[in-house]
This record gives sequence, C-alpha cells and structure tokens, in this order.
Amino acid sequence: MSNRLLLVLLSAPLLLGSCNRNLLSPGTKTPKPTAAIPEAVKAVNVDFRFLAAKGKAQFDQQSGNINVRIRKDSVIWISASLIGVEGGRIYITRDSVQVLDKLHREYYAGDFAYLSQRLNVPVTFDMVQALLLGNYLAPQNASTQPTVVTEGPLQRVNFEEAGLLVQQLISLERGRTQQLQVQAPANQNKLTVDYTDFRPLERTPQPFAYSSLVQIQQGQTPPTTLTITYRSVDIDKERLQFPFSVPKGYARKK
Repeated sequence: MSNRLLLVLLSAPLLLGSCNRNLLSPGTKTPKPTAAIPEAVKAVNVDFRFLAAKGKAQFDQQSGNINVRIRKDSVIWISASLIGVEGGRIYITRDSVQVLDKLHREYYAGDFAYLSQRLNVPVTFDMVQALLLGNYLAPQNASTQPTVVTEGPLQRVNFEEAGLLVQQLISLERGRTQQLQVQAPANQNKLTVDYTDFRPLERTPQPFAYSSLVQIQQGQTPPTTLTITYRSVDIDKERLQFPFSVPKGYARKK
C-alpha cells in the first residue's frame, strides 16, 4: 500500500474542495449538534448515538479494508489495512485531527490545517460526518437559505457559502441524499459523491447507502476516483471504543 493510497484511505471523507479557510471548524471541546434540516428539504438523516461500519476502499487499482466508527457529532475514527495488516489510523474530533502512519512510523496531532495542507481542501467535522453517512449537509451559517427545486422524483437543494457552491440531490422516495456536489469556483476544485445500494439498517427504518463513489477534481487535472463499499453497518449495537495511541519511536510530522 503506497503512502498516497494510505492518505486517501484515511482521509477519503475529507476531500471537500474549498478556497476559504473560514470553513475550518472552530475549536470547541463539547459536541455540537448537527444543524437542523429546513422544513422545505425532504431529507432524513440517519439517527444514532454510535455507528460502526466495515468495508473496502478502492483507489487507483489498489484496495484496502476500512473500519469506521462514529460517535454522533463528536468523534470519527477510521482504520485502514491491507491483507490484514493495519497501515494507519485517524482520530477526528470537532477541533482536532490525529493521524498515525504505521507504514512510515510517523504521526500527526493538531487541527484540520494538516489535512487541509496535504489535500489542499479545508473541511469541517460536519462535512466529514455527512459525507461518510450520506446525510444532508446543512449550511454552517444559520442565515444561509438553500434553494429547493423539485425535479420529478428528486429534490435539488443548492446553497452558496464562504466561496463554496453546494448542490445535493435528495430522493423523495427514500428521503436520503443521492448525490452531493461541492465546487470551489475560485480554484475550480470539485467533489462529487454518488450514493447507491441503499438498504435499511437493523435498528432503524432509514435506508443507508452501502456504496459511494467519490470523484475529486482539482483544477484541470484528471479526476481522482475513490469507491467506498461497506459490507456491514451497525448502529447503537454497543458502546464503541476509539483507541488511538502513538507507539514509542514514531516521528511527529509538522
């Protein structure tokens, strides 16, 4: 598994394009509730306290296993491995990012600026959580009002905020996000996520997208494509742990 693949596997959900660092999540030590869905938007988010998902991520003809754990609005934990050997781990809270690269015996502990610099795409905790779950991505600013248009079986929801153009297609039948697109006109970065293979979860009637196709366009370069396919998704089955420790001898990246 190459270093680039490891970075994409660990930070695939963080590939939201932006040209404005004001979108970076402000420091806070307490969970912040997900923004409310406007009445006009017919989306339904997956509701849970703890979520655990296992599956595969494929990038550039290479694939690895991923293990995702989430405590709603509070912690996101991702582990990536190849042939049963863990290559790295990431631990995200609302104001911090910690990355453990076991392949190169390196680690990082800081804020979202690290991944923003590595990927050239600043993000927020809420964006990461929405992308992983296929949930509706609400504006960060409560005063931002989305435009909602019904097109047959879909709702097209658009809003502009802090230099980003956000578009979401909502299935009226399922009440779930079918496509998320984020564009940054200033640098021509664009991210598109298509959600498919919807199935009901055991503890909720809400359908969940077991497969997502992530396409990242940075400027005029050819798009990068990443496929995430979950084989199992459990919510509130047990109280989850989020283990993260740095072994002795690892070098800290700055």
